Amino acid sequence: MVLAFYNLFLRFYFFSAKLIAPFNRKAALFTEGRKNLFSNLEAALNDKHKNLAWFHCSSLGEFEQARPVIEAFRKEYTEYQILLTFFSPSGYEIRKNYEGADYIFYLPIDSRESAVKFLNLTNPEITYFTKYEFWYYYLDELQKRKIPTICFSAKFREDQVFFKPYGKFYRSFLLKFSHFFVQDVRSIELLQNIKVINATVAGDTRFDRVLEISKKVKPVNFVENFLCGSDAFIVGSSWKEDLEILIPFINIHHKIKFIIAPHEIHEDEILNMRKKINRGCIRFTEISERNDSNRQVLILDTIGQLSQVYQYGSYAYIGGGFGKGIHNILEAATFGMPIFFGPNYFKFQEAKDLLNIGGAFRVSNLTDLQKAFDALEKAQYRLEAGRKSREYVQEMTGATEKILNYTKSILAN
Repeated sequence: MVLAFYNLFLRFYFFSAKLIAPFNRKAALFTEGRKNLFSNLEAALNDKHKNLAWFHCSSLGEFEQARPVIEAFRKEYTEYQILLTFFSPSGYEIRKNYEGADYIFYLPIDSRESAVKFLNLTNPEITYFTKYEFWYYYLDELQKRKIPTICFSAKFREDQVFFKPYGKFYRSFLLKFSHFFVQDVRSIELLQNIKVINATVAGDTRFDRVLEISKKVKPVNFVENFLCGSDAFIVGSSWKEDLEILIPFINIHHKIKFIIAPHEIHEDEILNMRKKINRGCIRFTEISERNDSNRQVLILDTIGQLSQVYQYGSYAYIGGGFGKGIHNILEAATFGMPIFFGPNYFKFQEAKDLLNIGGAFRVSNLTDLQKAFDALEKAQYRLEAGRKSREYVQEMTGATEKILNYTKSILAN
């Protein structure tokens, strides 16, 4: 009965995506990307692959967690090819040209027919699911074929369906994995309560990823020209609600410069932002070879630069905390700066940890932001908060190595 409902829900989900595709770009990409998927996959593979490792991510965030594992696997197992699949366009469309994988595709919608056909074509020797991506038929077919299936960077909570009295069907998903690498001890306890014992605390691979980014960072000339030696306040992934307190803050602080990376690039919102900021603004797409150091605010109106820009930060504000939740704070933390964010951070352990050790500051309004900033205005206090942020990231690394060590034990057999 529950399986029938699961099948019905997936059919309804895909039908709804097709229905709204003419009016919704994400839905259009979701459906278009799955057209002729099997024939495209078959043509790409074309019996050329022998040893194959399959990595699956839901979207872009999960890809960032998978990336250090993918790259460590590729370095260790040069004889393997890597298949990377995504469920969401937010991952596939941005990373479809990622050079770390040999084949990159959308995952076909979960069904018995799709799972059998997909695994017949790909025949992976080992499979990795990142964080929360659980599909019944794929997992069931992987288990039947005795293909090692690992889930990493997982974090479980009491409110998830697996741990509810009515969650028996969904608990069966978890029993199909070979091993879980989870982020914390509480996840282990929850799994043990439902008789899932094949789990290890490894931490979150995002820490490995951001530390690797910080080690490979290169100078960004347009930022250096813009700052011209000034302290930088970096605003990462800002939303409208964040800007309501940030813009008044920007307007009264003339000794530092601001770099703003909106969460999404919308022309009308950027124009509105510029209209409200009473200091000299320039957009990245307007930067010329001339010296723009006389401007005080730089708006990054293209995607993909933020992780490199953080190296210049003296302070960082991470957006999303007035909505569903804050965005990635670790990219900023690894460069050693105090971090500000809004009140909706409770689902993010790293945010709670950084608050507890004094590397981050929660703000609900302009007064909170100004008060926290004033407390850090003396360089020694700012540098101390930044040191705590940087050391926290360094202490939390190592998950990738644990996953790879387990992989070695599997593939050696």
